[in-house]
Amino acid sequence: MVRANGAVSLRELARVVQTSEVTVRRDVRALEAEGLLDRRHGGAVLPGGFTRESGFPQKSHLATAEKTAIADLAAGLVEEGEAIVVGAGTTTQELARRLARVPGLTVVTNSLLVAQALAHANRVEVVMTGGTLRGSNYALVGSGAEQSLQGLRVSKAFLSGSGLTAERGLSTSNMLSASVDRALVQAAAEVVVLADHTKLGTDTMFQTVPTDVITRLVTDEPPPHDDRAATELQALADQGVQIAVAGASSPPGGEHLPAARQRGLPGPRRGQVPGGGLRGMLGDQSGGTERGRVADLRRR
Repeated sequence: MVRANGAVSLRELARVVQTSEVTVRRDVRALEAEGLLDRRHGGAVLPGGFTRESGFPQKSHLATAEKTAIADLAAGLVEEGEAIVVGAGTTTQELARRLARVPGLTVVTNSLLVAQALAHANRVEVVMTGGTLRGSNYALVGSGAEQSLQGLRVSKAFLSGSGLTAERGLSTSNMLSASVDRALVQAAAEVVVLADHTKLGTDTMFQTVPTDVITRLVTDEPPPHDDRAATELQALADQGVQIAVAGASSPPGGEHLPAARQRGLPGPRRGQVPGGGLRGMLGDQSGGTERGRVADLRRR
């Protein structure tokens, strides 16, 4: 399956062979020891280490439920009339589908898939960069893309990548993609990273966003056995990254305890309103109470 598709998720493997993910994970570990594949959080890919990057068809089948939940939560960070930049990726494509419902929005992107998702949206203006088309992820890259972003200023940048660690921040396997992502970051007042738990603790070749530049991370709830993802979340939070977890449980009735009391954590980050829950960490968004029923913030 890995040879045919380039990548496969543990969940899909378990479904195909009709066994548990625990069993599949053990077998994948054995196959990695033989050099037949490389493990990734939540799945496996063809060998290639830091430099290998799966194409769009392979990425689109990994962690699909998680990406959907992340996109739902991230869309709540965007307000009517805002100007934002959205980078390339399967998770940002999911976000774009939800942004089609935000009136008065201006979206700058180098992704054909993001632009396509917004093409028929009412009262959403899409601005595309120039550049050379990179077919593996349907993104515009190169000097043309970077130059078209010069002098641009927007409120937020929404980016994804191949890996995220507290030590290096967001990274990707392709130099051209990394360069354009850095240009997108420079155009934004805030940087929001969308990364499912399979990317936490994974490091790839080219750094795109250092940890100290990341304002917020929107991710999903790591499985109970995934100690590395939980450790990475804690390390990111310790460095001041505000973390929103899609699908995390919240207290009955949708009320929010202060984040420190809710998870047994240290007090709020400097400049954060104590006891703000989702509103305090992500900003006072309209409809925050409703979103609080499907997500809360955590630092492990």
